[in-house]
Amino acid sequence: MDFTLTDEQQAITENVAALCARFDDNYWRERDRTGEFPFDFHAAMAKDGWLGITMPEEYGGAGLGLTEAALMMHEVAKSPGGMSAASAIHINIFGPHPIVVFGTDEQKQRWLPSFINGTEKTCFGVTEPNAGLNTTAIETRAEKTASGYVVNGRKIWTTTGQEADKILLLARTTPKDKCKKATDGLSLFFTNVDRTKMDIRVIEKMGRKAVDSNEVFIDNLEIPDEDLVGEEGKGFYYLLHSLNPERVLIGMEAIGIGKNALARAAKYAREREVFGRPIGKNQGIQHPLAENWMELEAAYLMAMRGAANYDAGLDAGLYANAAKYLGAEAGFKACTQAVMTHGGMGYAKEFTVERLLREVMICRIAPISPQLILCFIAEKALDLPKSY
Repeated sequence: MDFTLTDEQQAITENVAALCARFDDNYWRERDRTGEFPFDFHAAMAKDGWLGITMPEEYGGAGLGLTEAALMMHEVAKSPGGMSAASAIHINIFGPHPIVVFGTDEQKQRWLPSFINGTEKTCFGVTEPNAGLNTTAIETRAEKTASGYVVNGRKIWTTTGQEADKILLLARTTPKDKCKKATDGLSLFFTNVDRTKMDIRVIEKMGRKAVDSNEVFIDNLEIPDEDLVGEEGKGFYYLLHSLNPERVLIGMEAIGIGKNALARAAKYAREREVFGRPIGKNQGIQHPLAENWMELEAAYLMAMRGAANYDAGLDAGLYANAAKYLGAEAGFKACTQAVMTHGGMGYAKEFTVERLLREVMICRIAPISPQLILCFIAEKALDLPKSY
């Protein structure tokens, strides 16, 4: 399988890298300090058309595949912005997929253009405090009315909820005990964020302060019938279509952050002198960094394999999950080693590697734990009995 980039793909990486370079370490350090959303970075990405890279051309998108999106997000994460930059636009790349596949022509025309041009932002309302990774256990309820639905419930880890105009919301429309399967009876909505009916509270967290995460309390939110995506009760299955792309993208973002940190560590090792010689001459410094390079490159190839399979319409589940796992592990190790290479200065915000280490943790934890990926690989690749 040839992973040599086409001329178009090479142009994507170069143009995205050039745009991201306009937002330097100082810019992102200030966003990390204040928690202000990177509005101008988001606007710049929208202006150049990157927010719609996988969206259909008839609605203003570029109509490209997961491979191109993965390459783009890899460059974004490899830039000074790291995960703060990637998370600011991440939902644009995988979030609208259920709408593209299952939405009506009217819904696509109504929703996608503003999503692509950046005039509206959205958030993702799936995870709940009492459900976690067990999506079928969510308790948010959507009750049918004459003109639509009334929703009550609670969501957690809803990214960009403070800025969002829309929410992609999963709610149970049929009680679980009345469904043949636990995955039935869940419905997907794309609707307005009504802050009179939604109390959106910021969660103070370890990293990525500029891109907020929230707990959302929903109290009698009215949703019209026309905001239901696809058929009632099929929402869980619609979400499955976006899982493999998101796994690949998270993996590529983690790899990008790792390469970001590795480049900083190598530069510091070349320039920092102790006992009259650059520390990069010491094998104790060289060997871990060389190992980081190999692990990042291997994870990159796995992610490209996953993206290639997905774009070709082949089974991508094993490779996409492996890409997320390997990318997150390699990125975390590279960021950790970058801090250690800097020694005491690795703990200082001035050299950025401490922020990258904080941010790469997201890729290990979300949207699925490394342990569940290992369970999935054991079951699907090795035919071992299901353990959960």
